[in-house]
Amino acid sequence: MSEPQTVTPRHLRNLLAASPDCFLGLVEGEVRVVDGGDDEGALEIVSAADLRDRVGDDPDDYVLEDEAESLTVATQQRGG
Repeated sequence: MSEPQTVTPRHLRNLLAASPDCFLGLVEGEVRVVDGGDDEGALEIVSAADLRDRVGDDPDDYVLEDEAESLTVATQQRGG
């Protein structure tokens, strides 16, 4: 089990599989995929479009691990 504010490769795979208007957000201390039309007061971590630009449409596990770690650090530095 990961810490609530930790971005995991599974979060990123779920975001890549979601609709283009979705984003990965921090909602009440939990990381989740959020529909862009219903932001639930979320702090955006990365949009689906930005993630695709960074890792492509079908990244391997190593790329997702690296990206998840980078996003976790960035989220913690922002005070998420």
